[in-house]
Amino acid sequence: MKIKDIKVWSVDLGNTKPYTIAFKTIDEVRNAFVEITLDNGLTGIGAGNPSEYVVGETLDQCLGALQEKNLEFLIDRDIRELNQLTYEIWQKFPDNPSARAALDIALYDVFTKFLDVPLVQFLGQKIKKLPTSNTIGIKNVAETLKEAAEYIKQGFNVLKVKLGKDLEEDVERIMKLREKFGAGIVIRVDANQGYSVEQTIQFYGRTYDLNVELIEQPLPAKAISELKGLPKEVRSVVAADESLITPVDAIELLKPPRAVGIFNIKLMKCGGVSQGLKIADIALHAGIDLFWGCNDESIVSITAALHAAFACANTKYIDLDGSLDLARDVVKGGFILKDGHMSCSDKPGLGVERI
Repeated sequence: MKIKDIKVWSVDLGNTKPYTIAFKTIDEVRNAFVEITLDNGLTGIGAGNPSEYVVGETLDQCLGALQEKNLEFLIDRDIRELNQLTYEIWQKFPDNPSARAALDIALYDVFTKFLDVPLVQFLGQKIKKLPTSNTIGIKNVAETLKEAAEYIKQGFNVLKVKLGKDLEEDVERIMKLREKFGAGIVIRVDANQGYSVEQTIQFYGRTYDLNVELIEQPLPAKAISELKGLPKEVRSVVAADESLITPVDAIELLKPPRAVGIFNIKLMKCGGVSQGLKIADIALHAGIDLFWGCNDESIVSITAALHAAFACANTKYIDLDGSLDLARDVVKGGFILKDGHMSCSDKPGLGVERI
């Protein structure tokens, strides 16, 4: 069963709720899309949305990598060579993880459609459903409480709060959230590299009794030695995000003393399902919990991340809300969301359909 055609295009999916994180404000959502067609007419779709700040790749660079001349090596290849094809993509586009992700996801989608099974079933489903967090950007206390109330009303009881600009206000926001909503909600935080070592320790100590579930990437991405220098009890609840791009990074983070207790895997950082699963395997053998995250992304890549996450026994957390505030998308279907919990459909591949 051979690859007959590959189409590439981009769309600004829009953002109904622009938000601020420690280093920028997000107000548009440009994604690249790839559609692979087999000679029997089956199609698979993939999507990519790079973070230039994290991986050094712009969307224009992603689209440049996905030019027709660069994809000719995939035409007339047998889709049953899936592992070889994803390997060659990894080799050919070393500096374009979101381009790799878009191709990788499309290949997995069309291959598992060819097999007539959901992607998660092909990978080996370990988990049926998990609650996803919904993300609150950097806001003042009143705005934070208002947005939290909206999400809780919608059925979400796991909140991820963006921090990293003002420690005092950060602590106050968490205190007021716990005060208003009690123990019935789960609070995670993401400092997006905005803290120093001292601030991280202070935040941990001052919010210890507030039951913060995890602290995502408090220190700069390259500050691995500083991460390793944090007290062990702090490191156990820290999730590596920007510090964890590739499987090589995973190995470095695990060298004694371990820098973190949690790995945040994003398909747009590592380059798709195939590379994400390699990081997940390293974590599994080291006893590290997995936290699957995302950028602002199409349902396509969010669903791919969910299928990969649910194929890993050490997945403990998901933060796959990246498509929930989009103004539009190019597909329908995909993941199932009910009362804040996500699950995979039983449709072949990713279970998405072009609109």
